[in-house]
Amino acid sequence: MSLRIVSKPLGQLLLEKKIVSKHQLNKALKVQKEEGGALGQILLKLKYVTEEDIVTSLATQFGYPYLPLSNCEIEPQIIGLIPKNLAYQYYVVPVDKIDEILTVVMVDPSNKSAIEDIEYIAKCRVQAFVSTSTDIKKAIEHYYGPFKERFERREASELTFAKAKKPKEENPKPQ
Repeated sequence: MSLRIVSKPLGQLLLEKKIVSKHQLNKALKVQKEEGGALGQILLKLKYVTEEDIVTSLATQFGYPYLPLSNCEIEPQIIGLIPKNLAYQYYVVPVDKIDEILTVVMVDPSNKSAIEDIEYIAKCRVQAFVSTSTDIKKAIEHYYGPFKERFERREASELTFAKAKKPKEENPKPQ
């Protein structure tokens, strides 16, 4: 799947979509300058946008398709392709499999290590979509069971794919 990256800043995308006004964006940028932090999180905190507004705009910005999970019914054999610990670790939910392509929804579809791990475990290629951390958390809890304590303590703001840190592998995993 080829990615179509839009080189506009998040604030500009939100303005063009008429999600925020120029006044709201300027206020958020002022807060960002004074206090620091990610613009999307500041806009959320000010209640100018929803989590979905931010994720769809970031998906546009980084070229990943957005897939809301609220209306998806996923077959148990599809869920079984990704173990519970991997779903928790990468905030990923398998959605469908056609031939040798597994469609997944994740918070950070740009995480190459996650994609490689999923492909290795599921023994198929991965097509990644993005969704909100709230949707993904609900789906993981629904299909895999309650989150462990270490995941409950993470803020939703830590789980946006634009902020996710890509782990560097110093030593390749033994196979």
